[in-house]
Amino acid sequence: MAAVPASPSAPDAGFALGLGLTNECNLACSFCYRDPSRVDRLDVAQVRAVLDRLPVRSVNLGTGENGMHPRFAEFVDLLRDQPLKLTITSNGHSIAVSDDQAVQAFADVEFSIDYPTREEQDAQRGPGNWDLVMEQAARCRRLGVGVTFIAVMMRTNYDRLHEIAAIAARFDAPLRINVYQAVRSDAFALTYEEYWDGFAQLFAETDVIAIGEPLVRAMAGLPPRRGGCGAGTVRVTPRGTVQPCVYWGGAGQGLDALLDVGPAITATDPFVAARALPEPCRGCVHEATCHGGCAGRRRLMGKLDQVDPYCPVVRGEDRTLAVTMAASRDLPKLESACTTIVQARV
Repeated sequence: MAAVPASPSAPDAGFALGLGLTNECNLACSFCYRDPSRVDRLDVAQVRAVLDRLPVRSVNLGTGENGMHPRFAEFVDLLRDQPLKLTITSNGHSIAVSDDQAVQAFADVEFSIDYPTREEQDAQRGPGNWDLVMEQAARCRRLGVGVTFIAVMMRTNYDRLHEIAAIAARFDAPLRINVYQAVRSDAFALTYEEYWDGFAQLFAETDVIAIGEPLVRAMAGLPPRRGGCGAGTVRVTPRGTVQPCVYWGGAGQGLDALLDVGPAITATDPFVAARALPEPCRGCVHEATCHGGCAGRRRLMGKLDQVDPYCPVVRGEDRTLAVTMAASRDLPKLESACTTIVQARV
């Protein structure tokens, strides 16, 4: 494996910690990465132990629908008392079952919306989901809680994401976008052309708050970023395992590994692998910013040591992206994972 840049024992401001309290969900979206074949749950003692061993600046509750954990309220009480920014990614259910005080524990609530119409959203996620999201997003704003909409860019919506950004703007919310990763199926995976056309159209219609998707960041001419997978993010799964990235394939390391070494978890093999530069990328003009593209995607494809499949450079192509940067916003996930955050253009 190629040499990797040195990693500090902990980021200056602490880690972005992702917690999957449970993999349970009230919906069954066909493009979801969670494992629906079993029920796994963290317990409060495990989360408390992680917080005792790891300096954390932000926590996001994701993976399943966390409000379905029978001790969800206890987790919220624990996390709200910590010196960190707490966020949650939800289809609306976890917020609907929480009282106002619990909702106000969150600095930001991310609502999953993958289509710009009620009919398409409900056809994919289930009847009533659109209305639930809109009702709970409005409730969050009334309570003074920040709102973000989050969408998965996939072959069924890649050219319409700017329409979702316009809907998010009704709640003074940005849109955060993750590229679909083929964890369970490649049915929704973008082709090479769809990937680049999707981002080009998105940036033509929206202003950019942040770009974490490595290839896109490079083609947009932005400088290298700090943090990210393998360095500044740690994911604890409902099974009680640790991963450098939510899309990192395999079972992951046991939680004991994190509790034993604390911040030095970034020196363990999976985190080192997530930072590794593929040999074919060495010397590329975009090496510092792109660093081989998305490591999670390459690993899922069994090609961690190869170039990201969406790389235009190896094809001899120029996919330069014109972007208009938005005013900076204080969002907890600005430096987290291979994600992109935009807002509707005024």
